[in-house]
Amino acid sequence: MEYLSEEKYKLAEWWETLDNGKILCTLCPRYCTIGEGQAGFCFIRQNINGKLYSTGYGRPTGFAVDPIEKKPLNHFLPGTKVLSFGTAGCNLGCKFCQNWSISKAKLDELNSLEASPDNVIELAKKYNTPSIAFTYNDPTIFGEYVIDISRIAKEEGIKSVMVTAGYIDKKARKDVYKYIDAANVDLKAFSENFYHKITFSHLNDVLDTLVWLKNDTEVWFEITTLLIPDENDSAEEIKKMCDWITANLGDEIPLHFTAFHPDFKMRNKTATPPSKLAEARNIAVNAGIKFCYVGNVRNKKGQTTYCPQCNKELIVRDWHSVLANNLTGNACPACNQHISGVFI
Repeated sequence: MEYLSEEKYKLAEWWETLDNGKILCTLCPRYCTIGEGQAGFCFIRQNINGKLYSTGYGRPTGFAVDPIEKKPLNHFLPGTKVLSFGTAGCNLGCKFCQNWSISKAKLDELNSLEASPDNVIELAKKYNTPSIAFTYNDPTIFGEYVIDISRIAKEEGIKSVMVTAGYIDKKARKDVYKYIDAANVDLKAFSENFYHKITFSHLNDVLDTLVWLKNDTEVWFEITTLLIPDENDSAEEIKKMCDWITANLGDEIPLHFTAFHPDFKMRNKTATPPSKLAEARNIAVNAGIKFCYVGNVRNKKGQTTYCPQCNKELIVRDWHSVLANNLTGNACPACNQHISGVFI
């Protein structure tokens, strides 16, 4: 895909024209039908003169250099920095969104930058970050931009990371993830009722993406669940989710439970107590998940990677900082147990 600097917007992929003249966007399972001059649910895929354009292409809302652990990824280049950015818009409608000022904004409401894929690569080189993260909103909606950046990044030896809800069409994901090295997928709950009422999406589409990542790609991925009091934090639901993960993805996929704070349309909720995160982690460990972490709180034990065989501290963390990395390549130095991940 060529970056069209002479045009205001980028012609989109993954769409077709319907008999009634509207456009059907096939990028995600929302399958928006979009009339002339209108945008889809995500705000940044717009019907202009009968063609679908990605109005977010080349227009990030800002860049930051983060610890890779902030994504969160604990088994992917630990202790390194990642160049992070997103655009306006999102294809989910999470009432608890903690980045709502970006994900629920239209481009004309933000002071968007202009950055071609080459510009993004140059920024990564300037700040010496070994990877680039598409994050803050869901990068699915700017899939064309993701493809062009990650393709050049691959050529330049720079890794690419998706931080996503995993809500993407089965055909489109083969294109969007072609050059992706790692992903963190938000598994927002383990009930269709939660997904339908609180995120305006569907659980099974996300589960299908996770199984596809595991069985049909080389992408390293981890899973994050934001625990919201009285919404998705029951012991029964957490146990059911962990059992599904071990049965369908295996016991070595890292799972992160993170703390909710009141925001956006769920300001009436209380923050997640640290005890609930510890309880969830215990459920996961007892269900057989080898690597389970807690986040958005200070909890050294819950953020440290332990050898599942001999329990040696392998990667010691405090918040997003790596205090010690005792791995020998991908193995425990004490018992030589292989640890799944991308560590070198």
